[in-house]
Amino acid sequence: MEASGKKPAHDLIPELKAGNGGRDIPIDEWRSIIGSYEHCVAYGTLFWPDFVEYEDCVFFDHGNGAASMANNYKGFMAQTNGDKAAVEAVMNHRHILDLFPNAKQEASREMILYVGRLLKEMWQVKLDRDFPNRKITVSFPDDHADDLLAYEITFFQEEHLR
Repeated sequence: MEASGKKPAHDLIPELKAGNGGRDIPIDEWRSIIGSYEHCVAYGTLFWPDFVEYEDCVFFDHGNGAASMANNYKGFMAQTNGDKAAVEAVMNHRHILDLFPNAKQEASREMILYVGRLLKEMWQVKLDRDFPNRKITVSFPDDHADDLLAYEITFFQEEHLR
């Protein structure tokens, strides 16, 4: 364990031992064996996403157009009685476990926490860079949860908090 109490990335990838007769493979070597440029591009959109402004809110840019955004936004605004922070939080939330629903290996709590913490750091840096005049909070509560699906990440603007 690292000083922070979280496992190093190397310890979260069982294949690093299994793929070399029980001897460790360095992460860089393993990545060069199993990775691809297509994977890199896809993961890049997860770790460094595009964002869009709509009605003074900030959302993930899914490229679906304003009409799709407008319908979802209006529906959530009605459900939350106009609470923009709640609308941002719900429209931007992601369950970490749902990021890879067809994964070959079942995710461990340590994997979920590692990914959630990494996304939190990266999204915060990206949002701060893209929107320097806004105070946007990326939230990933990493308290113990019995159900791994409970680990979710989201972001919202603090100025919209009531």
